[in-house]
Amino acid sequence: MQVTGIVCEFNPLHSGHAYLMAQLRQRGADAIVCAMSGNFVQRGEMALVNKLSRGEMAVSCGADLVLELPTAWAMATAEAFARGGVQLLRMAGCTHIGFGSECGDAALLQAAADTLLSPDLQADIRAELAAGITYAAARQQAVQARLGDGAAVLRQPNDTLAVEYLKACRQLAAPLSPLVIPRVGAAHDGGAAEGYASASHIRLLLRQGSGDAASAFLPPAAAAVLRRELAAGRVTDSRHVERAILARLRQMEEREFAAYDGGGEGLYHRVYDAVRRCATLEELLAAVKTKRYTAARLRRMVLSAWLGLPKVPETLPYARVLAANETGRSLLRQMRKAGAPVLTKAADVAALGSGAEALFRREAGYTDLYTLAYADLAQAVPGNDWRLTPVMK
Repeated sequence: MQVTGIVCEFNPLHSGHAYLMAQLRQRGADAIVCAMSGNFVQRGEMALVNKLSRGEMAVSCGADLVLELPTAWAMATAEAFARGGVQLLRMAGCTHIGFGSECGDAALLQAAADTLLSPDLQADIRAELAAGITYAAARQQAVQARLGDGAAVLRQPNDTLAVEYLKACRQLAAPLSPLVIPRVGAAHDGGAAEGYASASHIRLLLRQGSGDAASAFLPPAAAAVLRRELAAGRVTDSRHVERAILARLRQMEEREFAAYDGGGEGLYHRVYDAVRRCATLEELLAAVKTKRYTAARLRRMVLSAWLGLPKVPETLPYARVLAANETGRSLLRQMRKAGAPVLTKAADVAALGSGAEALFRREAGYTDLYTLAYADLAQAVPGNDWRLTPVMK
């Protein structure tokens, strides 16, 4: 049985995502498993729609099983994000990993991944960083010195993530065969093209109040979920929690910010200084931004400080189920037989050990903060994660 995994965010699930899953079916997938970010995403933002609703979108539009990638991994660097996702797919017994790609060349992506795993590459990257460029640019130049034009894959967002998935498969000895699907339609952060729109464009339309225009770029089943969440006041707007975030940042000592400075380059000094003199998050991020630090990295740092995110653990202690259909339930039975720590009921987390329980309690706390960004505060009653039950189709 070919079980194909996808590491995803579906923020929200749009027609391009449905196309990806349909193409994976054509490539032989008997089942599709999604390792999906929870309520916070890798670009350092709150997901537009909560994880349970996005899981429902997925199983309504081509997936069979959706597992939650917890916040510590979901809002980490691309490398840690990929490692967490691949760990979940391995737990699920996946035989393949599928992803969209700008270049569509599996061999080229694998060559880039292998180059990045070269033991002496970090010294070359550090030398490039001395010029004051971003880590991503320094890495790209170091790889280009070894791989020539093949390093161009590190300039494209989907290709960059694809390389990280392939790296993680190597590092974790996960026997997942890659299935590369050429990306169609709009660019990753672009507008609309050929009937497709990027998730960022869809989110922009929703922020502008154009719910119908945004829904047009979603498959009908996903659009129905989005319309339901909009009507219920359960679509997030970061402006609702801006003061809460600023209040937390203003209470922090300078040394506390160091825990969220993943590069160890003293960025936290700049963030602390900006917190002391800026009145809004937009102003704060603009004050810290330089060509060396990407906007996503800065947003992750600020949001991680608000949440109090710990260092990314080495391993995931459980696979929490968000949604499944009949095929997905069969996969869950196989996972349990293989000894995988499957979690469907919050009450069962204690049986998985103290590490699993501690992670779950933190995750539940993050969800309580996430819901404060809902349009309707009445929907933000605490304890959501303890009551959550998977969507079963």
